[in-house]
Amino acid sequence: MMTVEYALLSVAVLLLASIVASRVSGKLGVPVLIVFLFIGMFAGSEGPGGIYFDDPWMAQYSGIVALSFIIFSGGLGTAWKNIRPVIYEGIVLSTFGVLITAFLVGFFARLLFDFSLLESLLLGALVSSTDAAAVFGVMRTKKIRLKGQVRSLLELESGSNDPMAIFLTIGLIFLLRNPEGSVVNLVLMFIQQMGLGIIIGYIIGKGMTLLNKRLRLGYEGLYPVLSISLVLLAYSATTTLGGNGFLAVYISGIVVGNSNFIRKKSLTQFHDGLAWLMQIVMFLILGLLVFPSHLIPVTAMSLLISLFLMFAARPIGVFISLVFSKMSFREKSMISWVGLRGAVPIILATYPLLADIPNSEMMFNVVFFVVLTSALIQGWSIPLVARLLKVEAPFRNKISYPIEFITDKEIETDLVEFIIHHTLDVIGKSIVELGMPKDTLIVLINRNNKFIVPSGETILLEEDAVLILTSKAYLSELQRIFSKQKETDT
Repeated sequence: MMTVEYALLSVAVLLLASIVASRVSGKLGVPVLIVFLFIGMFAGSEGPGGIYFDDPWMAQYSGIVALSFIIFSGGLGTAWKNIRPVIYEGIVLSTFGVLITAFLVGFFARLLFDFSLLESLLLGALVSSTDAAAVFGVMRTKKIRLKGQVRSLLELESGSNDPMAIFLTIGLIFLLRNPEGSVVNLVLMFIQQMGLGIIIGYIIGKGMTLLNKRLRLGYEGLYPVLSISLVLLAYSATTTLGGNGFLAVYISGIVVGNSNFIRKKSLTQFHDGLAWLMQIVMFLILGLLVFPSHLIPVTAMSLLISLFLMFAARPIGVFISLVFSKMSFREKSMISWVGLRGAVPIILATYPLLADIPNSEMMFNVVFFVVLTSALIQGWSIPLVARLLKVEAPFRNKISYPIEFITDKEIETDLVEFIIHHTLDVIGKSIVELGMPKDTLIVLINRNNKFIVPSGETILLEEDAVLILTSKAYLSELQRIFSKQKETDT
């Protein structure tokens, strides 16, 4: 019998190994979450670790909790100003695009496996959603930026397409268990789930913002606890009422992330760390759950499913969904390729297992193999494909300042940043020589990732990042000062 001490030691070693291994994954171009998955398999019953774990129920419910916090963190980091121009394309991709992908993979699986039509469609639904954490993990580690609105669309789609995949999975399981059910029932279920998810998510997001603004707690450490309780409330209340809990969590995250209140920066950092912990734990559990020897019999057909998904189903779904979009062929092709599968398909694959659906164990193993191959092949090749399609933009690390500034509609001030490029006239000048407008203050200068509190005599150098607090009325004047080019000798 495993003692508490041994269990804690195992958890500590697995978490530490996952964090250390994440450094290696970045250099190899492999999604870091796949590394966590392999560590779980390595520690499992068929690996050197020898930890026996065969509990789909625990894996599913652990995954639901973890996904709630991961999706909420994704919503927190979604800037409305970035996704607003692509909101139509994002909604179509995350619903209609997922539906097309699921049906195409389902019909293809019908040709390969001895499944019924509904079972084949269920397999397609399980692998129909993309994984935001895997996509942007690769892009961050490989320092990739994408031109135009490609990144914004990928951010919106990968963060919001899980609810549709979950709905399709639950709906098809319902039809398999209730042959007398009809498609009309599914349509009504879809309207109910999505409608309640949006409404309740918006209400709880507004409530969370209001509580952070008005509630005066005696201890700062209680505010993250408050947010944890409200995330769990968003999921559980929505699901209990018949809505889509994950959609509610994502909507509430967007509402909170695009509101202004004190402690927003610390709250965002807390949930970012919590999301990473949840991702590590979730992938370790899923890695422990799989038996590698069970993957061997389905390797050939799983590889065909994966290749069909990457080269046919996903591109067809994207191009049909974006048929009315003004995006170029290259941009649509990039979106088609950046369709990494992650934790959600594996978690969804536990639903047929617990529902005792025929061929559910084979479905789980196929889904697991598809996730591995998708992440490895597409994850490794994203930088190369971006360069070949010429949609890569110059990368610049986002600077995180050690201060927090909250804007208010009633206060006509703003905090702006200017980068001193090598062609600008301000290089070599002191701050007092710039002729700055009144009611402006240079708060900080980031110089080689070191922060400087400037004085009037501070000289500006090339590649300085200057953070300025100013009245909004003087923004155009500041832009003129910090965009003036050096005079060249003739």
